[in-house]
Amino acid sequence: MPSDAVRAALVRRLRTSSGISEEDIKEINAVPIAVREYPADRPVVRDGDRARECCLIVEGFCFRSKTISDGKRQILSIHVAGEIPDLMSLFLHVMDHDLSTLTPCTLGFIRHEALQRLHRRTPNVAEIFWRDTLIDAAMFREWIVNVGQRSAPARLAHVMMELRERLRVIGLVTGNSFDMPLTQEQIGEALGITAVHANRVIRQLREERIVDLNRGRVTVLDEAGFLELADFDDRYLHLSPAL
Repeated sequence: MPSDAVRAALVRRLRTSSGISEEDIKEINAVPIAVREYPADRPVVRDGDRARECCLIVEGFCFRSKTISDGKRQILSIHVAGEIPDLMSLFLHVMDHDLSTLTPCTLGFIRHEALQRLHRRTPNVAEIFWRDTLIDAAMFREWIVNVGQRSAPARLAHVMMELRERLRVIGLVTGNSFDMPLTQEQIGEALGITAVHANRVIRQLREERIVDLNRGRVTVLDEAGFLELADFDDRYLHLSPAL
């Protein structure tokens, strides 16, 4: 894959959230990235690992999760092309959660030493990545509220709407539909409910003609109803440098 294609989604996303300059883009493009293909459902880095590189999602979907002693898993976040979901490993040396592929993925790996040199050489780029980690933290706060306070249908609608807005930034929304390649079990793990309950919620949203989820593809049937159910305010995504 050409090197510019590897960095394209990252640059597109940073243009939206941080107003990155052309000079900054040149610096990022000069960083060496090792591209590897991963199948679906494969750990990228595990809880307890000492990572020595950060992972840029070039194509596909990944997710972060935490598994407790009885084997139950909580999905903590979903990640899309252009994101570096383990950027914290640059400073937190032991991983405290798992990062795994959700779908087949093309991943670009950047050595910690290369990122550290980039940050020291270009403080503005360091600030952009720092802002990225703060946006990541804002998303975690919203996921906590979502699981803790919203009804199950509203939880699912909120996750769907967040994913749609993040995919829109990188040009992966087509009309009123977009990919959300989660199984019912994985939806349950993201929402804090059982797979059986997740199935009922999916069916409810379809029967109420709000959204339809079929074979990993979401189609919005009622935009106003979708927005009202999700109780969605996109400020926490900070999709503009002014936010």
